[in-house]
Amino acid sequence: MMATQQPFRWSLGKIFGLYTVAFLGVTVLIGLAEQFLGLPNRWIGWLFMALSLGIYIVIGVITRTSDSDQYYVAGRGVPALYNGMATGSDWMSAASFISMAGALSVQGFSGLAYVMGWTGGYVLLAVFLGPYLRQFGAYTIPDFLGGRYGGTAPRLVGVLAAVLCSFTYLIAQVTGVGLIVSRFLGLNFNVGVFVGLVGVLFCSVLGGMRSVTWTQVAQYIILIISYLVPVVVLSWQLFTFPFPQFVYGQLLQRNSAAAIQVTNDPKEAATRALWKQEADAAAAKLKDPALSDAEREKLSAQQKTAAAQAKPPAAPGATVANYLLVPKGIGMWNFLALTFCLMVGTAGLPHILTRYYTTPSVKEARRSVAWGLFFIFLLYFTAPAYAAFARFVVYTRLVGTHIADLPRWVTLWKPAGLFDVVDKLGDGVVQLADFVIKSSDFVVLAMPEIAGLPFVITGLVMAGGLAAALSTADGLLLTIANAISHDLYYKIIDPKAPLIRRLTITKIFLIVTALIAASVATFRLAIIVELVAWAFSLAAASFFPALVMGIWWKRANRPGAVAGMVIGLATTLLYMVGSRFYGMTWWGTATVASGVFGIPLGFVTIYVVSLLTAPPPERVQELVSSVRYPKATVSSAEFAH
Repeated sequence: MMATQQPFRWSLGKIFGLYTVAFLGVTVLIGLAEQFLGLPNRWIGWLFMALSLGIYIVIGVITRTSDSDQYYVAGRGVPALYNGMATGSDWMSAASFISMAGALSVQGFSGLAYVMGWTGGYVLLAVFLGPYLRQFGAYTIPDFLGGRYGGTAPRLVGVLAAVLCSFTYLIAQVTGVGLIVSRFLGLNFNVGVFVGLVGVLFCSVLGGMRSVTWTQVAQYIILIISYLVPVVVLSWQLFTFPFPQFVYGQLLQRNSAAAIQVTNDPKEAATRALWKQEADAAAAKLKDPALSDAEREKLSAQQKTAAAQAKPPAAPGATVANYLLVPKGIGMWNFLALTFCLMVGTAGLPHILTRYYTTPSVKEARRSVAWGLFFIFLLYFTAPAYAAFARFVVYTRLVGTHIADLPRWVTLWKPAGLFDVVDKLGDGVVQLADFVIKSSDFVVLAMPEIAGLPFVITGLVMAGGLAAALSTADGLLLTIANAISHDLYYKIIDPKAPLIRRLTITKIFLIVTALIAASVATFRLAIIVELVAWAFSLAAASFFPALVMGIWWKRANRPGAVAGMVIGLATTLLYMVGSRFYGMTWWGTATVASGVFGIPLGFVTIYVVSLLTAPPPERVQELVSSVRYPKATVSSAEFAH
């Protein structure tokens, strides 16, 4: 096996090495054309868009297949290094690329929940799930549930949960695509959403997991280069040091000092007082029972914005800015709850778990988890630096500026609706409280303009953000389509369906799901990172308890698994919808941490119901041993397909 793998890996190394050099070369050529030939910004944006989508479409065409093993699990022949890159690309969605640095910049210490949760989840994945799912040898997560617990019910609930959490996550990616395309190509957001779908569908429809895997490897190379370049250049500008990860601590100290100075500024205090008056007035109007739902929603949004702007960046007499303080009380509870949900959700996401079905062996699955964590670390290690640089620029290059002399990046990005700059005092000078952040998603995308870099770097960031969103969208679409075509249609409705019909149904559902997701994304229901957090809570509550108990406890049975998944998912959905739209609150828990209730309930329900009902057959219990100890006599593959 190793002898045949070695030349294959070597050729892959040469192919992707040349691809990286070629991509960098084209980027340099575009940059030279901008500097010496005056290539317009719009052309640069279109060139990067065409280059990115062209690469992905070519890979999709070259790797097209009609073989079931290749289509569903890439022939189980993806080496650990490249599966790690594909996992990193699949994992680092629009939320990681576009939103995480912004969340850290706005939320400060509390935003670290995303970094800790998303990276910590890989430890759970490596220890409790990844290698054992590979040993089982299924095609999908509902496939594992059906094989491990037996019967139709676990598979059906698994399909429902996979579609629900993956679709929620997919909307976030499509939203990211629309945001990128609309800003950099000047298209309407709704048009941009559907333009981006072209690349998604070419990658996933033609070759399934095989096409998606090799496209994701190519996308990882683009996204990591484009993420690092702007902040490295900005670090060099400020510190003449090219590793921002090691110097942003100095910026945190400067930012904190600036926040304290701003707090004590009389004009800032006057501006915040005006915001407080506006917040109080809106709160008073909200008490009117005659308000319509639309009026109430609009007033509530105004009240929240005004109240947020009225808060000073540091407490009176404080030595540290508010955003650097460790949260306390309800704040700490929400921090820990969100970290927990993201961590467990990471280990329960179907499109990530499926990646470990594509490796040649259990050993390679373990190694690919390690490689995946490394490739993710490269980006996550840099995100706090982005956040620190963004705050620093706001304090030093925006606050105190005359309205007539706003920085170029403000005038370029303000029309996108992600932030606003108002002159609350009417004195023509920007105060910190005049900078209204509507969505923190602008931080990474605007960094090239913030750093005053050539537009070619902006185009590079566009290509990276597009790669991040498309790579995850590919994996999610495939998860949804496979759950419906393989687990619902083939395994339950028509077990005798020929392969060609199954693949046709998969491709139809890929297209239909993509179109529905694009239509929903046009409503822009929430910021990207919030949508992603919802998906993680849903995945954590529905899948993680059933998967862990199914692998590590022989006594877990079908009634317990079905009850646990249903109760965990229903509880999470109840709180998610109730807290987001109807003001429900349990112990002050934020909507993004809704899974903190469903996850433990899922575990307890599986345990109690399994003990109260008949144990699984002896053969199923031997199957659990075969998954954890490969020398056991029962072949898990018999149960998987």
